[in-house]
Amino acid sequence: MAVSALELRPRGAVALMDAALRLCARDAGVWALTLPGGAAVVATLLHLLDAVDRGRSLTLPALYVTLAWFLRGLGQGAACHYVQEVLLGTKAEPALGPSLRAALSRLPSLFIAVAYLAFFNVFTVTLSLGISLFLLSAQSVGYAATMQGRGSPLKLYSVGLRLLGPSRGTATVVRWLMAVQVLVFLNLHIGINFLLILARKLVGIDLTFAERFASLDNSQWLLFLAATTFALFEPLRAATSTLLLVDGRVRQEGLDLLAAARQLPERGAKRGAASGALGTKGIAAALLVATGLLLTGPTPAEAAPRAAPGQGAASTGRQSVRARLEKVAQTCELPEQVEGTALKDLDALSTREDTKLERFVRLLEKQAYDDEDCDTAASTLEAGLAQVAATAQAQAQADARAATDRARSILSRPEFQERPERAPDAPKEEDDAPSGPSWWRQFIDKLGQWLKELFKLKNPPPRPSEASLFSGGAVANALVVMLVALTLAVLGMVLVRMLRRERTDKSPELEVSTMDAAALAGNPDHALSRPPEGWAHLADALAARGQYREAVRNLYLALLSRLHRDGAIHYDETLSNWDYLRAFRGRPEVKAPFRELTRRFDFAWYGNEPVGSTGYTEFRAITAPLLAAPPAQEAAGA
Repeated sequence: MAVSALELRPRGAVALMDAALRLCARDAGVWALTLPGGAAVVATLLHLLDAVDRGRSLTLPALYVTLAWFLRGLGQGAACHYVQEVLLGTKAEPALGPSLRAALSRLPSLFIAVAYLAFFNVFTVTLSLGISLFLLSAQSVGYAATMQGRGSPLKLYSVGLRLLGPSRGTATVVRWLMAVQVLVFLNLHIGINFLLILARKLVGIDLTFAERFASLDNSQWLLFLAATTFALFEPLRAATSTLLLVDGRVRQEGLDLLAAARQLPERGAKRGAASGALGTKGIAAALLVATGLLLTGPTPAEAAPRAAPGQGAASTGRQSVRARLEKVAQTCELPEQVEGTALKDLDALSTREDTKLERFVRLLEKQAYDDEDCDTAASTLEAGLAQVAATAQAQAQADARAATDRARSILSRPEFQERPERAPDAPKEEDDAPSGPSWWRQFIDKLGQWLKELFKLKNPPPRPSEASLFSGGAVANALVVMLVALTLAVLGMVLVRMLRRERTDKSPELEVSTMDAAALAGNPDHALSRPPEGWAHLADALAARGQYREAVRNLYLALLSRLHRDGAIHYDETLSNWDYLRAFRGRPEVKAPFRELTRRFDFAWYGNEPVGSTGYTEFRAITAPLLAAPPAQEAAGA
């Protein structure tokens, strides 16, 4: 097993977010897999809002949003697989192709997970008035859990809880930390407006419309910022969900201790095997030695609590003893006894030996200074250093035994025990089921009891033994089935409406709407204020007086009036001439001359190109067949 980027040790929420940010910053593969889905969501949401503002049909825009959301789920699944390969993969270098193929192989489960998570989030946020955003967090690892195939996608929340294990609290804090998206939202707004101001001030570009669009009172701009912020955090969501599952696995299986044991020297493993094996495969023995060596320190376990408060003073006293010994050796000209590693065992002694060391040093000083007997002092120093080395060796052995006992007690815990192999015909048990009923089950039970008392049920139906009818899994299954049925119904409605629209487009009778006479009378420049014949007659009169440019304009208004009455366009003063051409719904043979007339009118009227009698005659010749065409019957109320 390769050591992952997490170094196989439990991480806090802040450290985990930092690891996810670092991974996204140095690896472009996560962005390549998540950004297409995020960009599709942004584009379809803007299209949906535009349809709402213009009063158009919302069927196709809503379908586009749904398809983009499913595409986002596919990208999230592929990104979770890619991040897992980056962290724990050992076979080959992580690549986008295998991750995308892995997501496509789990496409049905991913689509079910998309529908499940969408409905679960909307349902819980609505019922809890937003409180579930701060309490429920297991759904954040839904795509990563689906890619691992560790449970049914219809029980995605319970599967996420089981895989997270002790990391549930970390997942909740990570969900709170995702509130940094609000800061990114504000920074995007401020940064884009700052760039617009720079372009206007420094370059001199007129960006009045862009600045008006990029304001907080514009709903389209707010939706664009929110969707863009959501898309930018897509790689971070994939990375954090995968890292949370890895962190949960580390906490549940003790992979950090296993990694530490495999990084020990070979002699440490042999010494642990000689001390006694606790597991059948040798892994427990390596863990025992690893934990014992990691817990071994210069101070014995039983003396550590007493030595901790005065650790600084003890270190200072030990240095003083060392200095006094070296001074005695220099006085008696015995530097060879204190040079090199002669005093290496002095610091390994516990604080219980400080009194003995003090008496030993005083004896040496008395023999060297008071008695001036350096020969006796040399013999005493040699014997004392030998005794110090023996005491330090015995103390180290005692510390190793204490650390081994402590490691043995740690490894005897239930989480480090191997599960007995299950017989092939044995019934399947629930994986890591909680010991007591969950808060949701308790709430459902209390609600059922209250309803029984309210309606006074005399003969209540027998309660199932394993799971209640109103359990979280049963409700989730029913809701997912309803959601799938609703999606199929929407697709059917879209198909029927498209078929009807095709039949309607083939019919010459198109529904148009006009303004009332009172409104048209107050606006003489409105194309619908006169019939096509009236505009054409006014154009001929202006041409007779030599006002060819105004005559061309009146002929073009006559054309717009005719096309509106035929149902080929929907006249609106807020639209441009080329908007009419792009939305043209009339006969195909009319579109080409309409484009030519629009081009000539724009050059003449807006481009101030001079128009003579020849130009007007040509314009009149192209317009005449269109104005003379028999008008289609208008819809009722037009």
